[in-house]
Amino acid sequence: MIRNLLFDLGGVIMDIRRENAVESLKRIGMEKADELLGEYAQKGPFLLLEEGSISPAEFRDEVRKEIKGDVTDEQIDSAFCDFLIGIPEKRLHDLESLREKGYHIFMLSNTNPIMWHSRIADEFRKLGHDMDHYFEGEVTSFEAGCCKPDEKIFKLVEDKFGICPDETIFFDDSMSNIEAARKLGFDVRLVSPGTEFINLL
Repeated sequence: MIRNLLFDLGGVIMDIRRENAVESLKRIGMEKADELLGEYAQKGPFLLLEEGSISPAEFRDEVRKEIKGDVTDEQIDSAFCDFLIGIPEKRLHDLESLREKGYHIFMLSNTNPIMWHSRIADEFRKLGHDMDHYFEGEVTSFEAGCCKPDEKIFKLVEDKFGICPDETIFFDDSMSNIEAARKLGFDVRLVSPGTEFINLL
C-alpha cells in the first residue's frame, strides 16, 4: 500500500533551464560554466556546494577564480539562480490535494543553500504558505553531505522520516536517480519533460 510520496524538486515540481544559468554566468565572465554546470549533476565548485563540502562564501570565491574582473556576491548568486524558472501554481495545488487525500509528502533534492534560501523558498511562499505547508519534511543534498544517486541519501530519507521504500513512490526526472531508488525497493515514476507528476499516480 502506497502511503508516502517522495518528490525531487527541479524538473518535477520546479521548472528549470540549465542554459539560462550558463548564459548568465558567462555574461559575468565565467567561461567554463557550460562544462561545470550540468542538468542532473554538477562539477567543480557547483558540486562541492551541492554536496555541502563548501560554504556559499567559499563557493563564490571559487567562482571568482574562473572570472576575469570583479563581480559581487549578488551577481554570482543571481546568475546561478537563473537555473530556476519557477513553480507553476497548479503544481502547488496538486501537492495540497495529495496531502488532503492522506498521502505523506516529502522532498528529496540535489540542491544548494544559495538557491534553497532564496528563489526556491520564495517560489513556495507565493501562494501565502511556506514549504512546510506542502511537505512533511525535506532532505537536501547540501545538508545530507551527499547527492543522489548515492544510496546514502536515500537511506537518510528512510531513517529521518521513518518510511518504508515499498510504501513510497519516488518521483524524479533523472533516470540514474530513478534506477538507484528502484534498487532500494522504492516504487518509482520517471517525470519526463512535458509530464506532470499528478498524471503519473
